Amino acid sequence: MNLTVNEIYKSFGEKNVLKGISFSAESGKALGILGRNGAGKTTLIRIIMQVFGADAGQVLLDGKPIDTGKVQIGYLPEERGLYPKQKIMTQLLYFAELKGVDKKSAEKTADKYFKKLQIEQYKNVRLDTLSKGNQQKIQLVASLIANPDIVILDEPFSGLDPVNAGMLKSIVKELIRDGKMVLFSSHQMNYIEEFCDDIIILNGGKSVLSGSIKKIKRSYARNILEIAVQENENALNTLLKAELPFVSKAEIIDGKLTVTLKNEADKPLLIKFAAENIPDIDGISVKEPTLADIFIHYTEGSV
Repeated sequence: MNLTVNEIYKSFGEKNVLKGISFSAESGKALGILGRNGAGKTTLIRIIMQVFGADAGQVLLDGKPIDTGKVQIGYLPEERGLYPKQKIMTQLLYFAELKGVDKKSAEKTADKYFKKLQIEQYKNVRLDTLSKGNQQKIQLVASLIANPDIVILDEPFSGLDPVNAGMLKSIVKELIRDGKMVLFSSHQMNYIEEFCDDIIILNGGKSVLSGSIKKIKRSYARNILEIAVQENENALNTLLKAELPFVSKAEIIDGKLTVTLKNEADKPLLIKFAAENIPDIDGISVKEPTLADIFIHYTEGSV
């Protein structure tokens, strides 16, 4: 399946929330939807889900207007929305019924995820008796109870400890392997980088950057190199004393010798110098910007 969001506009009163957003996503991959608070991410997600319509533009699935009656969408919202006083399995089966899923299929899906998330013992207890992390796991099961074709995850790792986050990561990877389309919204850039091939960054209701994370990173200047070496201070002193004409700056950052070249074409010169003059080198690599660096660069303005 291919999802195409084409020139979406949306206003609430005099407030223009989305201003011509376009992107595409496909099955078997994850797309990261990024933006500061108030950038329009939640509004965009709700339009994709057909909670309300856009003022202009289209949401197409395989070239046709998306029909939520024919395609299952699983949504894990940032603000959790289950019933705290109700027994867990009872409400999961209720949500499945609303989506047209029979009881037997829903129980099978629920059991699968209860086992994966190690919460089998909580099937028949009230939701409000669980810890916040386990409640979040139940919310995830609710979003997957109908075996959706499209899975939308909004801040899924918020508040999870490393063990529970690891369980959720394995499920997200499984969804992608199984050919699901995953739309992933998060401020935790390490998860976006781990799961997503492509991103779209929203700022002020507009798309300010979209495309392959790998290609976006490679579009930045590649004139900063990291040298992993056992004796950083000695290596730094060697570089500084040499007063190499092609080096504009050398410093130690995060435990690595970081060298900024005047021209990225001079990388072979630095590599040759390092190999001949700096002992115990473990590796030399180009320092690419992190996704957090890129995000900050494109969203520093007001939203």
